[in-house]
Amino acid sequence: MPSPLGASPLAQRDFRLLFGGSSISAIGDQFTLVALPWLVLKLTGSPAALGLVLATMALPRAAFMLIGGAVVDRLSPRRVLLAARGVNALLVSLLAALVLGGAIQMWLVYALALGIGLATAFAYPAGSAILPQLVPPTQLRAANALFMAMRQLSMLVGPALAGLLISTGAHGVHVGVADATGLGLAFAIDALSFVFSLVSLVLIRVHGDHHPRPRDGGVLANVGAGIRAVWADLPLRAFVLYAAVVSVFVGGPIQVGLPMLANTRLDLGATALGILMTANGGGMLVGSMLSGLAAKLVRNRLGLMVLGIDSVAGLVLAALAFDHSTLTGAALLATTGMLGGIAQVTIVSWIQQRVAPEMMGRTMSLLMFTFMGLGPLSAAVAGSLLKLISLPTLFAGAGLALTAIALSCMVSPALRSIGTPLRVPDAA
Repeated sequence: MPSPLGASPLAQRDFRLLFGGSSISAIGDQFTLVALPWLVLKLTGSPAALGLVLATMALPRAAFMLIGGAVVDRLSPRRVLLAARGVNALLVSLLAALVLGGAIQMWLVYALALGIGLATAFAYPAGSAILPQLVPPTQLRAANALFMAMRQLSMLVGPALAGLLISTGAHGVHVGVADATGLGLAFAIDALSFVFSLVSLVLIRVHGDHHPRPRDGGVLANVGAGIRAVWADLPLRAFVLYAAVVSVFVGGPIQVGLPMLANTRLDLGATALGILMTANGGGMLVGSMLSGLAAKLVRNRLGLMVLGIDSVAGLVLAALAFDHSTLTGAALLATTGMLGGIAQVTIVSWIQQRVAPEMMGRTMSLLMFTFMGLGPLSAAVAGSLLKLISLPTLFAGAGLALTAIALSCMVSPALRSIGTPLRVPDAA
């Protein structure tokens, strides 16, 4: 993979293909993320049904994430990603056809949501594992920053376009579904966006496709080998455990608390929630751009940088307990987004440089599981806690917990040593 030191990842043909196809697909995904909840509410009018549909997508995604990582390592990130996105394209196309044809029913929505969740369980680890095969290690941080920036831009642009399309495409009622034409077109645009991603993946050439690793043992044995390999790497093990603790004590409460904050305490209602999420996404975009400068300043002390960022972010989140203004809340979330963007790009790049290619899918799937598996459980607990404690108490507790966890972990030699690239021993 010849490339001058410090050159842009965009100088690599295969990276350009992946980035271009993924960018179009990411914008298309936002159409489904807006249209699917709207469809459920139009069909049922029930927030409980919406929660069940989202759970139907999230639970199988979390349950099969580790298996997805093992399959990626047994086959090829490109091949698994191609298959997973192909399945997603078929399911979203079917959803668009059912809505436009007036044949959509809730049992079909549940079935399609289940299929989409299963497909993404394989797509997520494959997407993270393919990047180190396309660019040199020196360009991984810049490549991850570009992808994070692209995702945040899609979250800024996509929902607005989707909302406009759904509202302008509203033409009467089809089998109890208002706005059916706009909803169907939104799903159709997402399905079309998958075509660009699939074509780019077909054109990409990856060394691992032609030199596959021997498949030792079954898939479950490979999952166990991946967990053992992460456990044997002390700094990596420490970070995964740290991420799991943060997800339990902080991720769930914030996921539940922000909608409640917008609904009960802010001045713009549902619009306030959109502003808060947009501010957070904008902050992450800025953070991804600053990650290179931050990595140069701290050099090999990435662990201390992440812990320092989290200790500050916890105090900012705790300040939401006193928030009664949409503008103030947006400023606070933009700050946490910027801090999170810096930390996420640098730590993911470190992991991709540290882990051997044949273990990449399993390692990334384990890291994702700590958020996507534990996060929904934590959110359910946080929702129940709000029956016993106030919303300000929830925010203050979550934010101060993050600060306390980060500060206490600064004495950990394993977490402090994060930053030095090292390949883990080969494992079956």
